[in-house]
Amino acid sequence: MTWFSTILVFVVVWWLVFFMTLPFGARSFHEAGENVETGNVESAPMKPRLWLKAGAATVIAAVITIGVYFLIDSGLLSFRV
Repeated sequence: MTWFSTILVFVVVWWLVFFMTLPFGARSFHEAGENVETGNVESAPMKPRLWLKAGAATVIAAVITIGVYFLIDSGLLSFRV
């Protein structure tokens, strides 16, 4: 597996994991029963904690990318015909 394909796998996996982590721990103003701030909708999350979710996505994507790298490098999975 080349460096380019490794980085490509990491980026794709990172975005997938990041979008999967977005709903975790998100409470909207409506769910919390609080007043909506001016300029926000009721469904907007109060504390989205994006840095925490981006960090978790980075760690998880790195582990998955390392697993995919070793799986392809071992010969168990091949994309060549």
